[in-house]
Amino acid sequence: MPEAPDLNVYLEHLQARVLGAKLEDVRLHSPFVLRSVAPGVQEVLDRKVLGVGRLAKQLVFELSDRHFIVIHLMIAGRLQWREDAAAPRRPGRNGLAVFDFSTGTLTLTEASKTRRASLRLVRGRAALAALDPGGLDVLRTDVDAFAARVRGSNHTLKRALTDQRVLAGIGNAYSDEILHRAGMSPFKRAGALDDQEVGRLYEACRFVIEDWTQRLRRKAKDKFPTKVTAFHAEMAVHGKYRQPCPVCGAPVQRIVYAENEANYCAGCQTGGRLLADRSLSRLLKDNWPKWLEDLE
Repeated sequence: MPEAPDLNVYLEHLQARVLGAKLEDVRLHSPFVLRSVAPGVQEVLDRKVLGVGRLAKQLVFELSDRHFIVIHLMIAGRLQWREDAAAPRRPGRNGLAVFDFSTGTLTLTEASKTRRASLRLVRGRAALAALDPGGLDVLRTDVDAFAARVRGSNHTLKRALTDQRVLAGIGNAYSDEILHRAGMSPFKRAGALDDQEVGRLYEACRFVIEDWTQRLRRKAKDKFPTKVTAFHAEMAVHGKYRQPCPVCGAPVQRIVYAENEANYCAGCQTGGRLLADRSLSRLLKDNWPKWLEDLE
């Protein structure tokens, strides 16, 4: 799922391409992508793009006369940009919606049979605000506000970081990287953090988001981003199950739950203790390894 660094780079490229342009047409190629009723598609056409922003993990196009387009990419949603007039009228089978601007064509795609990416058309700032889950942008808040929000969440750290009502724009991938940098267990209770730990987590959040935004910006250069993925070879632990931790060399561990997973280094984050994967630990019971040395 695209998270804050990916979305920030998307925004920079969209701002460079559509700011001040006119939205000439919106073509829907999936009956499920549009999740709003009013205003209708015709009401947002021929309007000027005044701004492009972000609400948590949602991309927002501000149009003239207080109209907004809100796109949530969810897990597999991606954006494609074409500037030439030869852009196809119909996208490929993964195409959900096409937005024709006076400067080019933006296509919303989703490489998944489960259609989760969504499009909402909104009129008025009050209606737009209703779509904001309320999480804090860690790059725009101080450590005290961060501490109050995280400690008050009554979550594990992994859940607190990814809950868009707590913090905005962080998901499964970058939460793994943040917790590794902070040296904290994903299952530590957020309410139990002392001031030093809160400060360490706050700085880790800011560093990882800023660092990966810069990395992705350098990768894209002046081309619209096409390689948006949750897995990068340069990541420390996310997607690196059984590979050596770049800090201590211990094999990266993984816990799978529901549709998510947590990747962590037992050497750096849990004092060598292996966290129990619910399904596997129940299956293996007493044979479930408790410490890193039990894997040898």
